[in-house]
Amino acid sequence: MPKGFLTAFEGLRALNQRLPWQGWLTVVLYGFMYGPILVLAVYSFNDSRRYTSVWRGFSLRWYEALFQDTRIFRALQDTLFIAVMAVGISAVVGTLMAIGLSKYFFPGKGLYRGVSYLPLIIPDISIGVATLVFLASMAIPLSIWTVIAAHMVFCLAYIAVVVSSRLGSLDPHLEEAALDLGATPTQALIKVLLPQLMPAIVSGCLLAFVLSIDDLLISSFTAGGGANPLPIEIFSRIRNGVKPDMNALSVLLILASGMIAALAEYLRYRGSTSQR
Repeated sequence: MPKGFLTAFEGLRALNQRLPWQGWLTVVLYGFMYGPILVLAVYSFNDSRRYTSVWRGFSLRWYEALFQDTRIFRALQDTLFIAVMAVGISAVVGTLMAIGLSKYFFPGKGLYRGVSYLPLIIPDISIGVATLVFLASMAIPLSIWTVIAAHMVFCLAYIAVVVSSRLGSLDPHLEEAALDLGATPTQALIKVLLPQLMPAIVSGCLLAFVLSIDDLLISSFTAGGGANPLPIEIFSRIRNGVKPDMNALSVLLILASGMIAALAEYLRYRGSTSQR
């Protein structure tokens, strides 16, 4: 048997002795989840003009081409406008909804709570079709505002869930103390309750923002010709095959989404630890 093969086999056996089966299982699972993303990132630097497994050398040409593409920037502008508007309106309505469900009791509260969070489990394609049918029945033309309204459906539910979880860990006596000291309910809400809820509100907004900029199905049903968000622009370009510049764009989107999600988790963690 060749000496090199024996050396590699002995090294693998030594690694197997040091790493238990739980470690190997973890490596396999993480490889399954993030292997495609790693391959995508590597081939975004491939100098080849076509999407191929043949490595033509390291190059930043596809990132440079991406930053010179005006259609991509127009689509990004539409995407950011939709996400900011949908998340901004949903932040106000979702926070008030979570506070109302937490502090007030009324007939059918359990049913109302369940219906409020239902968009979290309804498939996106069902929400898209239902919204399109509703808009058609009301004779409302498709535009960027119909996309915003459709995105508010799931943004509202996500923000309300995050704020509700935060409300459950707050000390209710602080708000009661403010009321006993002469504050009005509005003053107690603005000066006592909202500052404590702010980390959860911002965290929920960031998560909803990521979901909004990544959404394709609902946007494709409700955008019509009035808007061209980035997911629709990417989908239209890869119908006839994946282009190398789309690899670079996908890498940038993954990095941006990861940083926003990490920031949201950090804010949620700071909010939960500051309460202890």
